[in-house]
Amino acid sequence: MRLKNYAYLCDVKLKTMKKLFIRMSTLLLVMTIIILPSSCTLPWLHEDDEFNITSKFKAVWNVHEKLETHSDGSITYNSVRYGGLIGLVKEHNLPVDWTKYESVTFEFADTTKVETQIMLNTVMRTYGKPGIKKLTCYFDGLDMRQVDQVVLQTALPTTLVVKKVTLSPATNTWDSKPIWEGECKFGEWQDGFIIKPEQFSTAIEGDKLEFIFTTDTSDPKRSYWLIKSVYNSTDQTLEGNASEQNQWGCTMIGQAATSYRVRLTSKDVKEIKKKGLFVNGYFVDVTQVNLLRKGVVNGDDVHESDERQENDEEEKEKVNQWH
Repeated sequence: MRLKNYAYLCDVKLKTMKKLFIRMSTLLLVMTIIILPSSCTLPWLHEDDEFNITSKFKAVWNVHEKLETHSDGSITYNSVRYGGLIGLVKEHNLPVDWTKYESVTFEFADTTKVETQIMLNTVMRTYGKPGIKKLTCYFDGLDMRQVDQVVLQTALPTTLVVKKVTLSPATNTWDSKPIWEGECKFGEWQDGFIIKPEQFSTAIEGDKLEFIFTTDTSDPKRSYWLIKSVYNSTDQTLEGNASEQNQWGCTMIGQAATSYRVRLTSKDVKEIKKKGLFVNGYFVDVTQVNLLRKGVVNGDDVHESDERQENDEEEKEKVNQWH
């Protein structure tokens, strides 16, 4: 009888310990999930941790500015004129290498009411006109080996709701073909140059124009530099960089910049093949313009490559007809 009671008690204790072990394991699992560092790859918690850098924006430049981070990750930013919403991207207090990325994009909940701009480190890189819901800074031609901060600025006091700030991976290679070379010093809109239509004979949508230049800093009081590109003999500016143009169709250039790239739209390609391109500006000295062609690095680009080959063959046939 005593043996049966002892066995029964042992069985009860064993079941109790099993339940306790299960509860403790469950609690430990929950605690582990809660305290996991953000770098852990849990897709249901961090779908795009590598590319979403919104959480890096935790500071402002001016004491009169305010920011509020919401539960969905978005940020309400109350700005002052040329203050700054700062994204500190350093790791272990050291600048990061962003050479594997192509661009950074700010997405806004509503259309912007004032001019905006993106700065990398402390240099202005991309200008955005009012009325946009997205502003992208492309890293084309920039040295991205040491980046410590990304800054969003506004030209006037305003309130912006930043939904998300994301990086785009660099998935394409680009082949460069010079289509204009020389030395054109714009001065105060005093000079400009024309790129003839035949220079764009093989261009297709998605190609880029690359302007190589230096800014004229001879006057220390000068605080801005501009480039303007229009379809030749018209007042229509390129469509590919429309979001970066001010109300006069000009693109702001940073003082330290040495290159600027524009992605061509289908309309751009159609117009410049017919009319060519006229370029001028404000105290920028241009020495070269390149047509950048997207290389084939994955299956998604095969069709574009085929389209270019077809265009090249058509151009060859046209040339042969004239000889």
